[in-house]
Amino acid sequence: MKIKEVVGIDVSKLTLDCCIHTSGLQKTFSNDPEGIEQMVSWSLKTSNLAKEHLLFVFEHTGLYSHQLIQFLGGEKYLLQVVPGLEIKRSMGITRGKDDKADAKRIALYGYRVREEIDDFKLSTPSLIKLKYLMSMRKKLVIQRAGHMTTLKEQQRIFKDEDLLYGVQREVIKVLDKQIKLLEKEMDKIISQDPILKKQYQLLMTIKGLGKVTARYLIVFTDGFTTFKTWRKFAAYCGIAPFPNQSGTSIRGKTKVSRLAHLDGKALLHLCAVCAIRTNPELREYYKRRLKSGKNKMSTINIIRNKLLARAFAVAGRGTPYVEIMKYAS
Repeated sequence: MKIKEVVGIDVSKLTLDCCIHTSGLQKTFSNDPEGIEQMVSWSLKTSNLAKEHLLFVFEHTGLYSHQLIQFLGGEKYLLQVVPGLEIKRSMGITRGKDDKADAKRIALYGYRVREEIDDFKLSTPSLIKLKYLMSMRKKLVIQRAGHMTTLKEQQRIFKDEDLLYGVQREVIKVLDKQIKLLEKEMDKIISQDPILKKQYQLLMTIKGLGKVTARYLIVFTDGFTTFKTWRKFAAYCGIAPFPNQSGTSIRGKTKVSRLAHLDGKALLHLCAVCAIRTNPELREYYKRRLKSGKNKMSTINIIRNKLLARAFAVAGRGTPYVEIMKYAS
């Protein structure tokens, strides 16, 4: 299968700005089912190619690109969903912001990497729903934390403000209820999908990993299918250390990159701290490294990576994690 043409799409809330790379022809369509069908028909007709030779490339824009992904993936078109930062950094120095220019840049990027792309795999309905439920849960948790902080400060400064305190407590109570409702629905979705249920049960055998992190790993690895190794996912989460050296003059410390999925990094950090308290093996490892003079945060980061490696291992082999320390004499 050879890709002969690339269609770059700049996705926005209401429109799809499209550009065919070779001819440079551009056209705008509405971002709805009818507009997407018109866009695909126009692309096939204008390029005069069969669908197996045409590649659609666009940025991931959350809800706005959802219908486009579902249509193209469902109809077995070749597509590539790319992080916006990857496209931006591939273009060199650019100035200004324009949807048509962006579509042209996306088409150029797609044409450059067309021989390197992997087949796009459409997520299952269960994983898609889980992802949006997780996103909603995150928003509610942030709101709850904000109200709890405000209530604490109000109680410190104001006296005898029963109405003010009562309103905040009621809001927190409602948010607690809705968060639990979302978690219950997520657990239900996982329990009804045999593959997800098995993966979830395996992850829960690792001391230090909790329910929230287990769900996160399943969703953001697309059921452990989108990342070939745990090291690649570690780089995605920003916990993989990289060297900082150049020639003979720069000999910087090996450190993690700031380019990271911060939600995953934060969750794995909490898991590492929890594992140090509850897992005898990792607790001894942590104490031994600190006693030898090693840096505390670098040690915690190693434990993050150990937990992630274990998660990928149990998911890959399909068997629970075994604590070997308890068998030591």
